Amino acid sequence: MAEFEIGKHCQIESCHQKDFLPFVCDFCSGVFCLEHRGKDAHSCSQQEPVKRESRSEGGSTSYPCSFEECKRKELLPVICPQCEKHFCLAHRHQNDHKCEKLEVQQPRMAATKELVQKIIESKDGSKSKGRRGAKNSATAAKVALMKLKLHASGDKGLPQTERTYFQVYLPKESKVPSQPMFFCSKWSVGKVVDYAASLASLKNNNNVLTAKKLRLCHPETGEVFRMDDTLLSLLAHPDSPLYNGGMVILEYLDNECTGVHNVSDYIP
Repeated sequence: MAEFEIGKHCQIESCHQKDFLPFVCDFCSGVFCLEHRGKDAHSCSQQEPVKRESRSEGGSTSYPCSFEECKRKELLPVICPQCEKHFCLAHRHQNDHKCEKLEVQQPRMAATKELVQKIIESKDGSKSKGRRGAKNSATAAKVALMKLKLHASGDKGLPQTERTYFQVYLPKESKVPSQPMFFCSKWSVGKVVDYAASLASLKNNNNVLTAKKLRLCHPETGEVFRMDDTLLSLLAHPDSPLYNGGMVILEYLDNECTGVHNVSDYIP
């Protein structure tokens, strides 16, 4: 599925981070990320600012938020690249300010959801061997990835290029069997476990020596992943059991336990 080209890269060569709602310097008119939006942060060469849109009390300049009933202002312009209006940091994303241009993408998203549903229904015909084979394939994970992106919970501030999506099967004592989530690919397994526990409101006693520990487990063998391994290293390994869009199991285990015994108790 083709990705929408949204946002721009920071003009700082050592950064070049893509920001979906970039900042425009009111001195040099350059495009920068949040970290480099200040004049000193990107070593701005211009001494005189461009004309501001509004002027507040005391002579200082500011940009008022265009969102209805919002009274906030920013010292630097925060411009939505779709509707080209100014917003405060709290309303900078399209969904947050109910962007008028967001409706343009709705037909495409509806078509994508319909395509994903048809693919999933075509897979449901074989629930034994064929279904098990699909779970083990990267192709099935890519199909699942499209569906996960529509519903997954996670840190919305993570760049799209660093997001890794999983269907996380929760401990047996949890009220829900699984939950779609996304994590930073640079995180360690330990940090993934802690973040998943917070998203699912799970008790996490991993810092208590005698308590059962939350562990991330292999979706097929049930084997525990090492806490210091990163998602990036597991995804890049040629024999990796993980895919972006795949499945993982989260369970409470004794300190000596090496994994869950029956994967089918979690993943149907």
